[in-house]
Amino acid sequence: MGMIGGGIDSFIGDVHRKASSIDGMIELVCGAFSSSEEKSKRSGKALFLPDHRCYGTFEEMILKEKELPEGERMDFIAIVTPNYMHFAPAKLALENGFHVVCDKPMTLTVKEGEILEDIVNNTELLFALTHNYPGHPMVKQARAMVANNELGKIRKVQVQYLQGWLATSIEKTGQKQAAWRVDPTKSGVGGALGDIGTHAENLVEYITGSKLKEIAADLGRFGEGRVLDDDGNILLRLENGAKGTMSFSQIATGEENNLAIKVYGEKGSLEWCQENPNQLITRWLDKPKMIYTPNGNNLHQEALVASRIPAGHPEGYLEAFANVYKNFAIHLNAKLINNDIEIPDYPTVSDGIRGVKFIHAAVESDKNNSAWTRIN
Repeated sequence: MGMIGGGIDSFIGDVHRKASSIDGMIELVCGAFSSSEEKSKRSGKALFLPDHRCYGTFEEMILKEKELPEGERMDFIAIVTPNYMHFAPAKLALENGFHVVCDKPMTLTVKEGEILEDIVNNTELLFALTHNYPGHPMVKQARAMVANNELGKIRKVQVQYLQGWLATSIEKTGQKQAAWRVDPTKSGVGGALGDIGTHAENLVEYITGSKLKEIAADLGRFGEGRVLDDDGNILLRLENGAKGTMSFSQIATGEENNLAIKVYGEKGSLEWCQENPNQLITRWLDKPKMIYTPNGNNLHQEALVASRIPAGHPEGYLEAFANVYKNFAIHLNAKLINNDIEIPDYPTVSDGIRGVKFIHAAVESDKNNSAWTRIN
């Protein structure tokens, strides 16, 4: 793996490095860790990389790595930069034959997303998007139960993603993570919408197996001087006929990382919350409430293979993130040795373009007094 972004003091870069290393399948071999050449090389040195594999720019890294012998050069890049720096390195890497793992949202615009999707489809290179929450074993259990019709036809979905870290204008204090997220030149047209709303969108589509068809969005901007949304409520219509609601916020005072979903079918319902990720609660018309746990009883195979440790031991954020990298690595390894395998479960470029279209549809709906807007 070569990394773009994620230098010293980076939160998400450190998460990617830890998650990718959990299963012992991926090794960090090079990086362009910062837009500052000095900081990039200092970051690489802190990670014990050789000087000649610590690059000043992502362009230099991609082109010089391409010149190295096969087996020595990197196999793929991980892009862990702010949103506006996703498209250019992803496009250059794909054009030079490298596979890509990228943070979400995939691109700032739908056009950019379609360009990446076309390159991936034409080259058959792999592209993984790091929506990490579907990596949780209990989310995979929820998806399998819906797919097997255990809940019956899905009628209603409620999803929320509530944070409170932007309840005050900390971007004005120089807080780096806040500053770029409220800047439309770096974040894109969506603020909290792109940062956490896309996780809620992806979770709905992943568990239900149905795409969002159209939405009606009411976005809020509560922070003083903010031009991007920091709060939002969205009505949902799914392609399978189900209806739902989404609420997301980064100004919900006191909330930490309250991502939660409820899915209601004709025969039963399920509930999962990221802050208590090792429980999947199910409720039924004709039997008592049941709670599933990782590596516990009566799990579908999809949940079992995502569980690493014995029942009763907590699995969390890093392990779920690692499942994205593990499944990508399984697929990439098979591709490198020309093995045909059943494609493992990880978010792809198709999920990426869905997220970008969701952001733009929500912004358009909000501008039109929350009019129903199709996600095309």
